[in-house]
Amino acid sequence: MQIEYREEPCRSALNRVVGMGFEWSLNPYMGCAHRCAFCYVRQFERRAERPSGETYGLSIRVKTNIAQVLRTELARPSWKREQVAIGAATDPYQPIEGQYRLTRACLIELSRARTPFGIITRGPLIVRDLDVLTEAAKRVKVGVSISIPTLDEAVCRTLEPGAPPPRARLEAVRRLVDAGIRAGIGMAPILPGLSDAPEQLAAVVRAAREVGAVSLWAGVVYLKDAPREHFLDALRREWPEQLAYYEKLFASRSYLPRRLTAPIVEKVRELKLLHDIADRRTLRLEPAPEPGQLLLGV
Repeated sequence: MQIEYREEPCRSALNRVVGMGFEWSLNPYMGCAHRCAFCYVRQFERRAERPSGETYGLSIRVKTNIAQVLRTELARPSWKREQVAIGAATDPYQPIEGQYRLTRACLIELSRARTPFGIITRGPLIVRDLDVLTEAAKRVKVGVSISIPTLDEAVCRTLEPGAPPPRARLEAVRRLVDAGIRAGIGMAPILPGLSDAPEQLAAVVRAAREVGAVSLWAGVVYLKDAPREHFLDALRREWPEQLAYYEKLFASRSYLPRRLTAPIVEKVRELKLLHDIADRRTLRLEPAPEPGQLLLGV
C-alpha cells in the first residue's frame, strides 16, 4: 500500500501527560507506518475522526519544524527538565525518519537542554543515532525500550505488517547496550492464544539475555473500540479459530481481568529470574554532575 507523507508544521512539540510514568511526551510524526493491528492509537484517531481501520497508517503527518519548536519550549524559564517520552503515540524510528531525521534533531535539543528522555520504538533505525544517544547519555538520563512481544514470525508479519522483524530489533538492543546505552525490551502486547505459550515467552526472554538487554517488562493486550474492531477483523482473516475466544474476552471490556493477565506476567517474571536479566553493561554511560553540583558537593 502507498503511504502519503504530509509535511505540516506544528505549534507545540511537548505534550503534558497525566497518570503515566513520565510527565511529557514528544511525537515527531503522527500516524505510524508499522500499522500494528492492536495499536491503541487507533482509538485516538477515531476520536479525531481520522482513519482508524484498514487505512490507518497510510497517511503520516511529518512535523517539519518540531525541533525548532522544541528548542523554544525547552528554553522557557518555566521548563523543569522533566522526563520526556518519545514515541508514546507513534514510532519515532518508523522508516520515514531515515529521510527527515526529526527524531535525531529532537534528541540533540533535549541533550543540549539537559532534559532526560526515554524512547519507545520497534525501529532498528535507532542505531543510526548512536552518536547522539551516547553524547546525550553523558549529560542526562537516557533509556530505550525496544518493543518485541514475540519472536513468532507469523504473528509479527500479520499483526505488525510494517514493522521490522524481531531479530533486527534484537540486534539493535545489542548495539545500544554495547555502546553503553540503557536499552531494554518491552514484551507488549502479549496476545492470549497467539503469543502467550510458555515456549514463546521463553524464546523472547532467552534472546533478551543473549543480546544483553538491561531490563525486560511485559504487558498483555488491551483493546478499546477501534483497535478491537480492527484486531477482530485480522483474526477473522488469519486465525478464525481464535475469533470467538477474543469476541468473548473483549465483549464488554477493554482490559482483561487480572485472573487472565497475572499468570502471563508471572511467567515472564519467572523467566526473567531464570535467565537473570540484569544490567551487565561493560560501558555504562551516566550523566556527569553539573558544575554547580560539583561546587556544592551534591
